[in-house]
Amino acid sequence: MRTHVVDHPLVAHKLTVLRDQHTDSPTFRRLADELVTLLAYEATREVRVEPDDIVTPVAPMTGTKLASPKPLVVPILRAGLGMLDGMMRLLPTAEVGFLGMVRNEETLEAATYAERLPDDLSGRQCYVLDPMLATGGTLAAAIRFLTDRGADHITCVCLLAAPEGCDNLERALEGLEVPVTVVTAAMDERLNEKGYIVPGLGDAGDRLYGVAG
Repeated sequence: MRTHVVDHPLVAHKLTVLRDQHTDSPTFRRLADELVTLLAYEATREVRVEPDDIVTPVAPMTGTKLASPKPLVVPILRAGLGMLDGMMRLLPTAEVGFLGMVRNEETLEAATYAERLPDDLSGRQCYVLDPMLATGGTLAAAIRFLTDRGADHITCVCLLAAPEGCDNLERALEGLEVPVTVVTAAMDERLNEKGYIVPGLGDAGDRLYGVAG
């Protein structure tokens, strides 16, 4: 597993505003969208391409286009939905699948409650969107779910990550032959006793969409 922390002043600036407890949901959604587009630029460096013969207004040339099969973008519900538009801005021709996963707050284990994905993902590059890599359980379960269906290249895009989560994820994926990359805006200090990232930004889903009473 490879972890890439994006070092860019615009990433750091937008992330700082996201962290601020006074940032309201509309602003949080807009900044998360912008931040994901910046992260997506780094996350797609290894997207598969193939030659494309075209004719410009001046001369013929061989350019580049995304290879088939198309990449698959998989937001993890619900918070991952807040990252989808930012990712699709850079990959508008990608296909989108959905994976609903919930973390048990006592055991911290993830369980799948919904999915909308092709049955056969053979040869597919998948981009998994999940704002917080905290304990790593959700991402590990999502990656195993996708690779069990044949996905052969996984890139996870996260707003924040914790060292414990990265370590747990690497252990959970031990023996997996599919390459996995985590792209994140920051590696934070630690997890607290409740499994939340510190200093973090709180519950990403609640801050994106509010708390349903």
